[in-house]
Order: sequence, then C-alpha cells, then structure tokens
Amino acid sequence: MNRAAIERVSGLCKELELAAPEDLVLVDTNGQTLSYLKKAGGGVMFKASTSQFGTGNREGSYKTPLGLHRIAEKIGEGAALWTIFSSRENTGAVWTEGMEGENQILTRILRLQGLEPGVNAGPAIDSYDRYIYIHGTNREDLIGTPFSHGCVCMRNEDVAELFDMVEVGMYVYIEG
Repeated sequence: MNRAAIERVSGLCKELELAAPEDLVLVDTNGQTLSYLKKAGGGVMFKASTSQFGTGNREGSYKTPLGLHRIAEKIGEGAALWTIFSSRENTGAVWTEGMEGENQILTRILRLQGLEPGVNAGPAIDSYDRYIYIHGTNREDLIGTPFSHGCVCMRNEDVAELFDMVEVGMYVYIEG
C-alpha cells in the first residue's frame, strides 16, 4: 500500500510539475483512516473521521475535499492535549468532560492547502480558504465514522503524534 500510494501521488506530482513526495500523509475517506507513509517503507495508520456530508470541494458544502494538498501551517506546537483553538488561536482553555460543543478544534491543527487547480485550489473550491484542517476533537467517541464538517478529525493523542512527524510542505492526499 505504501509504495502504490506514493507512486500514484508521484505521478500526479509530475503532472502538476511538483517535486515527488518523500513521505506522504494519506487520508482514506472510505476507510476513515489516516496513514503516514514513508517512502523507504513502513509508517503508521490512525483512525480518522471525515465529513458526514461526504466528499466535495464547494465552499459551504461542509464536505471533505479530495486530491493532493500540502501542509501549509502547523498550529499548536507545545499546547496541552485537549487545548481549545478558535480561529487558529490557542484560547488557553482545555476541553473537559461536560463542556458543550459539537466538534471542537483541539490539541493541534495542520492547515491544508489544495494543490490541484479546479479540484481543491481556486475560487469557491479552495481548501485553504475553506479552512480545511487535520485536527483533534472532543468527539473521540465518533472517530472512525464520518462526522466532521469537512475537516479530518483525529484522536487528540494521535494528532499530537502526527504533528511531530510531519513538516510544513509535506503532501497530504485525500482519496475516497
């Protein structure tokens, strides 16, 4: 799987005139997983959750966009697990049981930028402008099922682990 996914993305990168990936984050919307794949082999897989509305790229659709992205920003380094973020800012508050909120943005944020014009980059479909993230959530009980409003949600410990493995500029491929 690692080699096939990296080769598939390498072909797409060649078409888009982008550098081939060394390592890759692969989000499978059908399997509700996120994998960190190493070109040299190996990696790690996490359960994840994508949109309850399915896949799509339109602004306001609350769907998870498919295709090739890159990590444009890493937000939350050093924050405690369960830290609450609002508008990409650390609020200083930590989520605790009993607090209200449907799907909070917690622990870490990996902000994605679409790299495919007409697919996830451009007017009314731009993943960056849509604020598509990989982030922790207060609804860890739902991880592994589609429940988000477009983002890729992970357990808080898992997103903190992934955050430490990836770099700004690394490719994220979302397939479904």
